[in-house]
Amino acid sequence: MEVNFFLPGLRRNYPINVTFIRLLKDYPEFFREGVKISAVFGEFPPSLWNGGRNSRPDMCDEKFVNTCIKSMNDLGVAVRYTYTNVLIEEEDLSDPFCNYCLGAAHNGMNGVILVSPLLEEYVRKNYPKMHIISSTCKCIKGVEGVNAELEKDYAMVVLDYNMNNKFDELEQITDKSRCEILVNALCAPNCPARAAHYKLISENQKIIAKSMRGPGAQSGQPVPLKPWDFKGCKGGRNMYAITDSCNYVSPEDIWEKYVPMGFKHFKLEGRTDSIFNVIEVYCHYMIKPEYQGKVRFMLYDRMEQLKIIQVNMP
Repeated sequence: MEVNFFLPGLRRNYPINVTFIRLLKDYPEFFREGVKISAVFGEFPPSLWNGGRNSRPDMCDEKFVNTCIKSMNDLGVAVRYTYTNVLIEEEDLSDPFCNYCLGAAHNGMNGVILVSPLLEEYVRKNYPKMHIISSTCKCIKGVEGVNAELEKDYAMVVLDYNMNNKFDELEQITDKSRCEILVNALCAPNCPARAAHYKLISENQKIIAKSMRGPGAQSGQPVPLKPWDFKGCKGGRNMYAITDSCNYVSPEDIWEKYVPMGFKHFKLEGRTDSIFNVIEVYCHYMIKPEYQGKVRFMLYDRMEQLKIIQVNMP
């Protein structure tokens, strides 16, 4: 039995992800039955095509892009780009940095998560070795919509997390083996501002990318972004604040309900979370309960050694 997990953060979470993937190889006894880390998703900032979450004002060079892709692929883990910007235009397709990133990963192992039909057509034509994944950002509603999406040429379809735990609907999905479940969604169930939020993220991502890589770019300078003022949106929630949500999928549900139904792909959110919450999420879902304390300490200790976490004297 394989239970495939997809980890967040190609750039920001790179140190913790590499550490965790190696931990699985060195100490498989710490992990729940069948756990496999199949891919890491995200983007190398500042990627114009990025969506879903804004990358921070940051700049990856070609050396880091190549190093990250090679280290992940050498560990047997795929790289997945979250190129889910919903406002892609024809002029955006020539973006040199995103095209470089695709070219660097174009070896038949890696993939790209897409929303825009325009960008999808471009990627299929110019980077045919990239696996194409249909994003949860499409907000596909209902079983009929999911099954129609599965009839298309997608390696995988990431389900709308509002379908989580609706087992009568999930049972009717025709190809569960090609579906991915987002198990720890931080957004509120059935959020009325979800589409507007994706659009705002896409607008701000363009501002970030163009201000840092476009003409006159000044790396490190503050970037003025469009504000978000929807008061009903719950932000900043952590692992333990979502366990009572109808969207939340527990580890027990994965192994006792989803896997027996035929689902085997599970996505963990956290590209922009604090490293402490990322560690909690990883331990919660993938580590056996009796080893969680030990693994949590090992990860904190390793992050302190790498100076990712700095502990100051009181």
